[in-house]
Amino acid sequence: MAEPPERDPFPEFRLDFDAGATSVLESKGKWWHAGFHLTTAIVGPTILTLPYAFRGLGWGLGFLCLTVLGCVTFYSYYLMSKVLEHCEKAGRRHIRFRELAADVLGSGWMFYFVIFIQTAINTGVGIGAILLAGECLKIMYENLSPNGSLKLYEFIAMVTVVMIVLSQLPSFHSLRHINFASLLLCLGYTFLMVGACINAGLSKNAPPRDYSLEPSGSSRVFSAFTSISIIAAIFGNGILPEIQATLAPPATGKMVKGLLMCYTVAFLTFYSAAVSGYWVFGNKSNSNILKSLMPDEGPSLAPTIVLGLAVVFVLLQLLAIGLVYSQVAYEIMEKQSADVKQGMFSKRNLIPRLILRSLYVIFCGFMAAMLPFFGDISGVVGAIGFIPLDFILPMLLYNMTYKPSRSTLTYWINLSIIIVFTGVGIMGSFSSIRKLVLDANKFKLFSSDVVD
Repeated sequence: MAEPPERDPFPEFRLDFDAGATSVLESKGKWWHAGFHLTTAIVGPTILTLPYAFRGLGWGLGFLCLTVLGCVTFYSYYLMSKVLEHCEKAGRRHIRFRELAADVLGSGWMFYFVIFIQTAINTGVGIGAILLAGECLKIMYENLSPNGSLKLYEFIAMVTVVMIVLSQLPSFHSLRHINFASLLLCLGYTFLMVGACINAGLSKNAPPRDYSLEPSGSSRVFSAFTSISIIAAIFGNGILPEIQATLAPPATGKMVKGLLMCYTVAFLTFYSAAVSGYWVFGNKSNSNILKSLMPDEGPSLAPTIVLGLAVVFVLLQLLAIGLVYSQVAYEIMEKQSADVKQGMFSKRNLIPRLILRSLYVIFCGFMAAMLPFFGDISGVVGAIGFIPLDFILPMLLYNMTYKPSRSTLTYWINLSIIIVFTGVGIMGSFSSIRKLVLDANKFKLFSSDVVD
């Protein structure tokens, strides 16, 4: 039986004096609310990049990586939920990833390491969500007004304004209804996209299919690791403790139910999107498969109403995703800026919240407009952010908390995952950043086109 922590390394972070805990991470949710939050964090429009990820892996390796990463992340999130439940039963309820890691591992630097990684994830996803939402608006605009003069950065500015308004929802728990709608939206646009791909593949205008990989061995290796990083980003979330913090205590068993809900949706959407998109477009798959269905030259490969509805669904879900991944940033800011002794909507707390959240969203919107690298951003965020937090730390936390014997299978499975994904993370970081540097030559600042 694991030994509970004996002392509080963060006595100043008591929840009853913690503005971030009492407002942003208030604990009132049911298990299905956690399922909604998880599904929004994991099953998003990054689904549309799966055919693009497959083009760097091929059919066999693509299926293998998608399945292995799915199984590993489910196992990882299950172990982390067990560690959180163990600490809660011991009277040490952790609501933040950074404090859990620093407590269990007994290292103060780990606290700041997790803050840095989570900030990279939150900011990267925030930028990607605003960028893709702006691209969705641009796609609709160009179909309605082919000769229109509006540029991508102008649509990004429109999305940023909407996000500033939505960012004022005060807590993670207050997003539960939005995130339920997000779950329905991801099912909707996935099945619309799958139907559109099948229609395109069977039509007389079907594109020629080529599933060959890069001709150069080194390029093939770099492409493979970039694709693995993208899939890791798709399965990653990096905020599971914060999501579990929204559950009304005790949280025992509730998170597992939420995970099962999330991965049921993931199974239905990920495989269908990857197979249908890669089957039709092969190694010509775009980082946003909807753009492959609407080529610059020639007729659209799917009915306009289907594609238009899918784009609207994607756009609406991106707003929810941007909100979910902003919560940790808001919690960090409001832990310092808010006064726990005054009401959530008091002038003392409302004005700083309005200013700080607006500035954060504006920063994400500015970076999205300046650097339109959606596919590459996914790879970098996956390698640098999601792999450490979702594939390595949970195994380490479990082994440190429960101390399984070295003769047990659990110990060696966890150790193997740590070693393998440390290597994958290093290679993925190198290959993703390499591709980002190479693509930097293909665009100019505030370009009107998203680079693949």
